Amino acid sequence: MIQEPSDNNSSTNNSLRTTVSLVIPLLNEAESLKELAQRIDEQFLRLPEYDYDILFIDDGSTDDSFQIIRQIATENQRVHAIRFRRNCGKSAALAIGFAEVHGDVVMTMDADLQDDPAEIPNLLAKLNEGYDLVSGWKKKRYDPFHKTLPSLLFNYVTSLAAGIKLHDFNCGLKIYRRDVVKTLKVYGEMHRYLPALAFWEGFRVTEIPVHHHPRKYGYSKFGFSRFFKGFLDLLTVMFTTRYVKRPLHLFGTMGTLFALAGFIMDLYLSIEWALGRTSLSNRPLAMFGVALIIVGVQLISIGLIGELIVKNSNKITEYGIKERI
Repeated sequence: MIQEPSDNNSSTNNSLRTTVSLVIPLLNEAESLKELAQRIDEQFLRLPEYDYDILFIDDGSTDDSFQIIRQIATENQRVHAIRFRRNCGKSAALAIGFAEVHGDVVMTMDADLQDDPAEIPNLLAKLNEGYDLVSGWKKKRYDPFHKTLPSLLFNYVTSLAAGIKLHDFNCGLKIYRRDVVKTLKVYGEMHRYLPALAFWEGFRVTEIPVHHHPRKYGYSKFGFSRFFKGFLDLLTVMFTTRYVKRPLHLFGTMGTLFALAGFIMDLYLSIEWALGRTSLSNRPLAMFGVALIIVGVQLISIGLIGELIVKNSNKITEYGIKERI
């Protein structure tokens, strides 16, 4: 666990200050790290009621990112870092970060300087209005169209499915109360749905517009395929949160509808046959009705089996950590 840094204030004064832990995942962002750390420090110098620490999660960088972080840490005792042996993904980085931090408030941002540290006071102010999670909304984005257009569709569909209206679920700039990050289970590619997951857990979620800047160094590490994977992850999120304790509600409902439709079709044809109005041998609809009944029974059976084996797993996914600061 990260140890809270000491400073020149007395322990009594420190105990009255709210600690903000910043979790910053990164992959090959050596050029931006010093400037990012400096700009974060400048913001908290203007916020005397807050203390802060930074936890960089190096997600298997192949450049000098971790060496740069080591240099920053020698100059700023509030900076810590974890380095993965290989690239594990943003969700893995956030999962480790959330498990390690100790702050009363937890903030995430990307390391590429597209997220503006100047938004830190605005996010804190909004959180203090009584919310548990405040997500940034990149209202004016400086990304190419092949990222912005799919993102609009992604956010629209996610809002409908999640039942909460947000414009930008996947913005890296977010702020959480400690209870939220300790409750959420982040794995796979679920970092895209953290506001939805928090909302379904009963936390108060909102968003505010934030400034978004063009990328200053390097290039984006995310490809177009992430949007296709994102929609598949949305199905996973919905099933593992809304139906993990009641799989029969999902499979049973679909199975009942299928079986009922098939039964009605075959009942109608059977009455027609009994009255001598039709022959079942040349009616494909009869076979279709039977198929619907079979599929319906199978879905109901899957739901029942799911009810028998459903359980919550407390197993913690292990990631290969190479080094700590």
